[in-house]
Parts: sequence; C-alpha cells; structure tokens
Amino acid sequence: MPSLKDLKNRIESVKSTRKITKAMQMVAAAKLRRAQDAAEASRPYTERFNAVLGGLAASVGNSETAPRLLSGTGSDQVQLLIVMTSERGLCGGFNANISKLAKQRAEELIAAGKTVKILTVGKKGREAMKREYGDYFVGHVDLSDVKRIGYGNAAAIAADALKQFDAGDFDVATIFFAKFQSVISQIPTAQQIIPASFETEDDAETALYDYEPSEEAILADLLPRGVATQIFSALLENAASEQGARMSAMDNATRNAGEMIDKLTIEYNRSRQAVITNELIEIISGAEAL
Repeated sequence: MPSLKDLKNRIESVKSTRKITKAMQMVAAAKLRRAQDAAEASRPYTERFNAVLGGLAASVGNSETAPRLLSGTGSDQVQLLIVMTSERGLCGGFNANISKLAKQRAEELIAAGKTVKILTVGKKGREAMKREYGDYFVGHVDLSDVKRIGYGNAAAIAADALKQFDAGDFDVATIFFAKFQSVISQIPTAQQIIPASFETEDDAETALYDYEPSEEAILADLLPRGVATQIFSALLENAASEQGARMSAMDNATRNAGEMIDKLTIEYNRSRQAVITNELIEIISGAEAL
C-alpha cells in the first residue's frame, strides 16, 4: 500500500498533468476555429473547380488529344501513395486512422502485384509507416516549420508529384488525409489525383459552352492546378481535423485526470484516517497499560 507521501505526490503530479491538458485543449480550440473556417471556405471553390474540370473532361473523353494527366499512362502498375498526417502527436487516433487506411491500400496493391511508392507529408505518418513500409519510401515533406498552411506548400508538393509523373516514375497517385466533419468526427479519405478522376455529372450544362481555345488546351493548363488545389484542400481538411482531434483528446485526458484525482484523494483520505485511527489505538492502549 502506498504511503501518504506517495499518494500526495501522485495527486500533485496528476493535477499538473490536468493543467497541461486543459491548456492544450484551449489552444486547440482556438486554432480549430481558424482551421475550420479555412477548410470550409475552400470547399465551394474546390467543388466548383472540380465541376468545371469534370465538364471539360467529359467533353474531351478518352480521345488521343486528351492531356496525359487526364488519360493517364494506360497502366496502373506503379502506384504513388501520398500519406498526409500531422507533425505533432497528442491528437487521438487522427494520425493512426490515416496511416491505417494507407497501409490497407498498400497491402492490397502489393498483394495484387503492383509496385508501391510512398511519399509522406508530416512526421507522424512517416513514423507510423516506417517500420513496415520503409523500403517503399521515395520522399518526405516536412511542414514542422510552417506556422500556417498556404497554397505554396500544396503547390510545392504538387510540383514534385507532377515532376515524377512526367518522368514516368509512377502511373497513379492517391492522397490520404482526414476530412473534417466535426470535433469528434474526422473521416480518413483516399482520393486519386493523378490521373484526374471526377464524379460523373450531367453533361447537359457543358453543351451550352463553346471553349476557346480547345478543351484539351484548357485542361492541359488547368489540370496541374487542379492537382495543387486538391492537395491544398486536403491539407486544410487535415489541419482542421488535427485540431479537432487534439481538442477532443485533451478534453478526454482532462476529464480522466479529474477522475483519477478524485480516486486518489479518496484513497489518501482513507489511508490518513487509518493512520490516525492506529495512532489513537496505540495511545489508548498505552494509557490503559499504565
């Protein structure tokens, strides 16, 4: 049984931990507001941009003049997985869920005889996948010094991916990130960005437009920007998801610390009462002996 001093030290230690987790929760809540606003503000633009590209892609189809970013290489043998996680931990299962989805996809591709290459964005994803898939790594993007995610960060990642695609290093690229829904809900998502993939839309609207220059020329210019836009949107969704997950995790940690303090306080009081009772028994027994 721990002594009174040990119990008192443990209570003080848990109280210090609770102060830290409470402070981290408040910081995450402040950052979440900005990150959530940025993610939600980017969605209409991204959705409309993808809708325009989808309409153009539907007009072009799989013609011989279609840009390579749309038609692809004609193969899916070499797959690039871009795993996007956070640089810091203490955010619940946020990083683990993204890494788990990427690992499942990697296992499926390897089992199907495909060649897998992995590009990590964020230290935690790299650490999670390094042991099992370290031999498949082809690069890493460190954003630890970035205070606020900007389009330039996404453009740099997109430029690297496009350079590898033009060099014939891979056939298909997929990004893995968490889509923000709420503080307690972040959905791990896999999205193919190369070659471009769009949801099927009604082509009635596209028939009303005449494009100058041709659809192929416009797509050749917009598709690289589309890759950067999708990566930027994923980075913003990840930033909001990370802060939401951290806020939820720190809230749980704070409440758990409070419960532990209550239990330790009860144990401390019981032990203290037992010590006092024993001392009284000893005093009374000594007095009676006299």
